[in-house]
Amino acid sequence: MAGASFEEKVESQTVPSPSLKEEDQGTKLDKHGLPLIPQPSSDPSDPLNFPQWLKIAILLQVSFVAGLGPLNQAVINPAYVPLAAHFHKTTVVASYQTTIAIAFVGVGSFLWVPLANTYGRRPVMLFTILLSAASSLGSGKAQTWSQLIGTRVLNGIGTSSFFTLGPGIVSDCFFLHERGRAMGIFTVFLTNSAHVAPIPGGFLAQFVNYRWCYYLPGVLDLTMFVIMLFCLPETLYVRGSTPVVTSRPILRRLKLWGLRPEEKHLKLSDFWRPFQMFIYPPVFISALYYAVTFSLGSILPNVTSATLFRLVDQFTTSQTGLALGFGTLIGSTLGELLGGIVVDRTMYLSRRKSGGEAVAEVRLQGIWVGTILQPIGLLIWGFCWQYKTHWIGPTIGFAVMCFAIQIISTVLYSYTADCYKPQMPEVAQVFNFARQTFGMTLGFWAIPMGTKIGYQFMGLTLALISLVLFLPVVYLMYQGKNIRAKFGQPNWNQGL
Repeated sequence: MAGASFEEKVESQTVPSPSLKEEDQGTKLDKHGLPLIPQPSSDPSDPLNFPQWLKIAILLQVSFVAGLGPLNQAVINPAYVPLAAHFHKTTVVASYQTTIAIAFVGVGSFLWVPLANTYGRRPVMLFTILLSAASSLGSGKAQTWSQLIGTRVLNGIGTSSFFTLGPGIVSDCFFLHERGRAMGIFTVFLTNSAHVAPIPGGFLAQFVNYRWCYYLPGVLDLTMFVIMLFCLPETLYVRGSTPVVTSRPILRRLKLWGLRPEEKHLKLSDFWRPFQMFIYPPVFISALYYAVTFSLGSILPNVTSATLFRLVDQFTTSQTGLALGFGTLIGSTLGELLGGIVVDRTMYLSRRKSGGEAVAEVRLQGIWVGTILQPIGLLIWGFCWQYKTHWIGPTIGFAVMCFAIQIISTVLYSYTADCYKPQMPEVAQVFNFARQTFGMTLGFWAIPMGTKIGYQFMGLTLALISLVLFLPVVYLMYQGKNIRAKFGQPNWNQGL
């Protein structure tokens, strides 16, 4: 069945088109008659040649696992009050166990990406899911504050692979004209899980026990381990490698070992690769803007809502979870409905107009709606908290911010994947490190800043910072192609 699907797929992509000379040379085309980017090999084991149903299954698996990362850290957020009471801490100090986990998410990925690029995405993903499950269950069993912090550190290290290997797997499987929507689905899981998490977290903390806020993600981690053990094939594939003759290419890719690329060996320099990506302006500028907007639009509401809803509206943990979860969930979902479709459509129209040329900076034109709405959401959030409006006010602020960051995330992930597709895991690692490093600080200064200067001025200040950081992105829109030509392409992973 897999072989038939492969042959049928290739046949549908190479329909003769007299207007394109590439067809004579065997160039494979998409359904619009444009050359596929990248060009798939003739090897059925090439993830680009996987049947579409399998690609979608892979996308959903890595997207759901990416969602489990923030879920592991955020389910406990509405439960800071009972957590603080149990360990005799303040609610602000209780939030540190979340920020500690977030911090180590940024650090841990520097270990997993080089290993995954050498030994395969599949074994590393499976191992880290087990580590995440064990540490999350351990957090629920923790009897002392030190034990809790230790298990949260391990949880951050374990879940760090979810954020960084996912974009690489998506890039392994999808062509350029599909990548925007695929990355959009990935980022909506990544963004929304932190927003869904407070809903069960609030009810578990209020009606069961705060410990179940750790047990729940541990159980979900174990469930995904079982699913991916049987359903996630290896997607690491080096173009130009010698095809392995087999009648069951997909089943072969479900092996746990023996799929390491030819002549690929782990080197100490591999652990330095993500830092090298910082020198490329498209990566550095995109990561900086993404880190700030994502942190302010997603992490900020999560680390402040338990305290603010309790002080202003006297909410219970379940009420806090519902208000925070539904507001952010609705915003992110609506943002994805617009984001992924727009970036792929923009690229298609540009390629058709230019005769097939793909200019990555075209993707950035889809970011404007998100850039305008993100500071507006911050202003709504800040003014509503300061003037103690009805609880729906800050909830609308959450929704607007999350609508905006979903568009921003989809655009920036798709843009950098187009620029540096072979190095996408390293690029995702830069994004993850920047986001987690900035995001972890919010728990330390957000509430004190709002209390000291007023939440309306806090929202205004953060909105202005977001707009200033967008200016380099505008520069990329018009000069990004020249900048990329000047800096060249990284000289590693060229075959991926």
